[in-house]
Amino acid sequence: MRVFLQQDETANVFAKQLLDIGNNKVAVDTSTGFITLSTDFCHITHSKEELIQRVFPDIPQKFNNDNWLGERAILAAKNKGVEDLNATIQNFLPGQLVSFKSVDTVINQDDVINYLPEFSNSLELSRLQPHNLQLKTGSVVMMLCNINQPRLCNGTRLVVKKLMNNVIEATIIKGKYKGEEVLIPRIPMISTDLPFDFKRLQFPLRLVFAMTINKSQGQSLEVCGINLEFPCFAH
Repeated sequence: MRVFLQQDETANVFAKQLLDIGNNKVAVDTSTGFITLSTDFCHITHSKEELIQRVFPDIPQKFNNDNWLGERAILAAKNKGVEDLNATIQNFLPGQLVSFKSVDTVINQDDVINYLPEFSNSLELSRLQPHNLQLKTGSVVMMLCNINQPRLCNGTRLVVKKLMNNVIEATIIKGKYKGEEVLIPRIPMISTDLPFDFKRLQFPLRLVFAMTINKSQGQSLEVCGINLEFPCFAH
């Protein structure tokens, strides 16, 4: 982990604390296997609701501020925790929730009888767009593939500005092209992670008010919440 805290006198202390944890220099409770973080390491919250309020305070009033949205996110260990957090945070935004459902097609026609559309619609894979993508104007989303490098590539974060049937207008909120407005179409993506291949036609986007720790690699955040509801290394 690389941490850059410019003009912050506590940066050296925080960096040393991270190294001590990584180098196993922090005492471990033998009965639980857990460590106790020092009081100056981070702010501990006692519920997901409090965590959301700490990271996204007054979001119904501030969601129009792209800079404010771009500097914060909540990280979690599992996709399930991320999905719940994203749905909860998005509900704070004003406006109507719009659902975009994908069109799923089994590529090998011999498999059509074995894998009905209802089954493929139920598949939720981390590398694939969700079947039922629910968005509002002001939602923070991330690109899941490269469609216009280097402007629109996997990992680019954007804020939704306008929702239409076959195209979404959004503004890039991080990186070299920050502030640029782009149009994102529905595109087909083929999954090869299953015993059969199928194609999903959907917007290549996923909500990222919250994201997995793995997906956060390469992102720059000024305000970062971490949801440790589920143990990170349970496997």
